Amino acid sequence: MDILDPTVILLIFAGLYMAWNIGANDLANSMGTSVGSGALSIKQVIIIAGVFEFAGAIFFGKRVTSTIAKGIVPIDSINLIDPHLVAIGMLAAILAAGFWITLATFYNLPVSTTHSIVGAVLGFGLIAAFQGIIGYGDINWFILAKIVVSWLVSPLLGAAIAFIIFSLIRYFILQKAYDPYNIEKKFVFLQILTACYIAFAHGSNDVANAVGPIYAGLSSLNLVGESIPIWVMLVGGIGMVIGLGTWGYRVIETIGTKITELTPTRGFSAEFATASVVVFHSYSSLPISTTHTLVGSVIGVGLAGGLAAVDLSVIGKIVVSWVITVPVAALTSALIFLGLIGVGL
Repeated sequence: MDILDPTVILLIFAGLYMAWNIGANDLANSMGTSVGSGALSIKQVIIIAGVFEFAGAIFFGKRVTSTIAKGIVPIDSINLIDPHLVAIGMLAAILAAGFWITLATFYNLPVSTTHSIVGAVLGFGLIAAFQGIIGYGDINWFILAKIVVSWLVSPLLGAAIAFIIFSLIRYFILQKAYDPYNIEKKFVFLQILTACYIAFAHGSNDVANAVGPIYAGLSSLNLVGESIPIWVMLVGGIGMVIGLGTWGYRVIETIGTKITELTPTRGFSAEFATASVVVFHSYSSLPISTTHTLVGSVIGVGLAGGLAAVDLSVIGKIVVSWVITVPVAALTSALIFLGLIGVGL
């Protein structure tokens, strides 16, 4: 099989579609605080994201990509039986995750693209086990458990760090300042720096959600080597930036304006906390949800101003979308996989 085979072409284009979804939803989440506080315009955010997303994806994104590609489902075991099944399974996973994120973005909901792709890859693994291709015990439940625990810890960690940072800023700077408005203006520059930081962090972790399955599929067909090619990472980077520029405004509005009021000091606190948590997990090779972490950080900043400053109804809708993401993505992935096999792809 060569790179021009229809299955391979579909896999690459599906990965580009997934990356577009990540940009429209997840990357938009990451940059929403900068827009919500007034530090940056959407056009400026797209430029920053274009530069630093690529940097994060290319220089720091391979660790998490390997976990998504081969750390959950025993790809090598399936590959020994039929390499084509791996490619079809990864295609099904990307499409399932992409469809769910498109739907969520349409309704302005900041869902986790990480939850989506992990759930979708797990769905492929479960249907492969159901069909007797692998055993249920062959799925790496330990790695999956570590990922799930990180999903729970990351928003709490983001909330705690953001709460502490903003509380310190408010106590030592804002409350002692003669002109708090002038202080907020000075924090605009700092928030531009944290916007760069969070774009880099996002690229380092979430590009794997698009390119991990591409790499797994191409690797099973012996079209790439042990090292993840730069062009595969570029597919993810390009798709994410296009997604942010074309459809990201929908989720930016939810993150930037609907959870709590954001000022430059609040936005700086939320972004710095989120980026730090994400980079740490990228270094640890764990795919966490930038969405969960950022929402947690924004809530932490809001709580620093009192519970009344946080719109609990918006948070409730977001949490519901988080809970159903993994099972919906897993079921959709299994159905698409069976459909693709059924039509003889």
